Amino acid sequence: MGRNTRKRRMPLATKAIAGTAALALGGGGLVWANFYASAHEDNNSGWNQTRSANAQVATINCPDVGQQLTDVPESARQGVAKELALLDKQITDAYTRLADTRQAQAGDPGFVNNAILGPLKSKRVATLDRIGININRVGGKAPQGLDQLAECQGVPAEQPEVNDGNAGDGQNNDGQDQDQDQNNDGQDQGQDQGQDNGLDPVPEGNGGQAGNGPVADDFVNIENVQPNSRNLPNGLAANGDSGSTGSFTTECGTNANNLFNSDNIIVAPGVDNGAHHTHDYVGNQGNDAFASDEDLAGADTTCQNQADKSTYYWPVLRLQDGSNEFDAGQAGGGAEGNVGTILEASQAEIKFVGNKQGDVVAMPKFLRIITGDAKAFTNGLANANTSFSCTGFEDRQVTDKYVICPEGSSVVRTSNFQSCWDGQNIDSANHRDHVAFVQADGSCANGFQAIPQLQIRLVYDVPAPAVENGQVQNPYAVDGFPEQLHKPITDHNDFINVMDENLMNQVVQCINSGQECQ
Repeated sequence: MGRNTRKRRMPLATKAIAGTAALALGGGGLVWANFYASAHEDNNSGWNQTRSANAQVATINCPDVGQQLTDVPESARQGVAKELALLDKQITDAYTRLADTRQAQAGDPGFVNNAILGPLKSKRVATLDRIGININRVGGKAPQGLDQLAECQGVPAEQPEVNDGNAGDGQNNDGQDQDQDQNNDGQDQGQDQGQDNGLDPVPEGNGGQAGNGPVADDFVNIENVQPNSRNLPNGLAANGDSGSTGSFTTECGTNANNLFNSDNIIVAPGVDNGAHHTHDYVGNQGNDAFASDEDLAGADTTCQNQADKSTYYWPVLRLQDGSNEFDAGQAGGGAEGNVGTILEASQAEIKFVGNKQGDVVAMPKFLRIITGDAKAFTNGLANANTSFSCTGFEDRQVTDKYVICPEGSSVVRTSNFQSCWDGQNIDSANHRDHVAFVQADGSCANGFQAIPQLQIRLVYDVPAPAVENGQVQNPYAVDGFPEQLHKPITDHNDFINVMDENLMNQVVQCINSGQECQ
């Protein structure tokens, strides 16, 4: 097996607050990137924008190859996963170079295309070719036109027309976000009527502690969000006052054991730092990129019910307070723009609920589910899901903003997972097609079966950020890929079912009989 990282927590009061210079570097050297590009219109990447010469560009947008690979033979998946992880590393490296070469960019209008985007395309062509070889040599058929996914685009800091949520093959892609948030404190004035798909333009020169987000426009005062206004199709609560009305709660702690790593066993098995950001883990304590199903089944668990060895993991939440964490100079941490104090949730509520249309069936052991999209800022809203709120205001949920809570109120992250299963597979090539969200009436489409819906509610005591003159001071943010600029829309959550058969049957019985069990 590989490695997990554990660290000793230090109280915030003992952390040294770095000065302005340290804030600019954030331990990782990532700073706001400007570059000059010739006029160009792109109709393929989803950004569909015209870039003028001298545009200031914040990040890089590349097609999400993994979401396009819906038919990969089982025997080719590990090899393909390693190549997909390499594509992610190539983007991260290109973004870092973009951030480190501002002077060269200012003096040479062709620098970015010639020195960053061109070489990136060449590397991606070779990697995409190997993906096709991996698929074809085991008798599969690689998708035609894979090489057309090689070209990446620069995303300018000026307002782009972002994609409409149709990039990728998610189950739900109407791309609407009608949170109608208001803010009179300078974060987001006026009402968002959901006409721009919920993704904001990248402001100029305001990039958080590490220079790549979050920004002031990523925050909203919860008191200015309209109740019951979140209208993304994903993440509906599957249960109601009819059908299977019971629930099962599992107590697995809040990662007091300080188990962290930047792997992703679902998306990038066998790849060190496959997530490029740090995860919290509760439940299974053997979870890293190199763990087999057998390793997970034999590992310890933090869950009170020792028959639940499931792994529950999510990106850490950090307070960008200028402090250096244990991973300040490491890949997945400060070296990739994930900086500041890692916050431990004060509560981590993990609950399984039923389906408003009828009974649920047991989840298969080792079923894998990802909810949300770590690349939603460039992919669009097709798979965006998780939401932010505040205690005392949980009828107000926003997916595209971090919330500023009033004194005495805590930040809440909520994830309602897909709860329809195809009845056959514990995973799929793009890690999404084997499960789906319920429809508005709670039913499962396409012959899928209702399974217990996992709902995870995380509560954090976060000092409220201050927004002054369009700048955010001491922001908090979820970890993410550096090119995603720490946007709240990229929050996500991951689960592998490692309950033993008897416990899973108990979960189903409790839910179907209307009991509340734990």
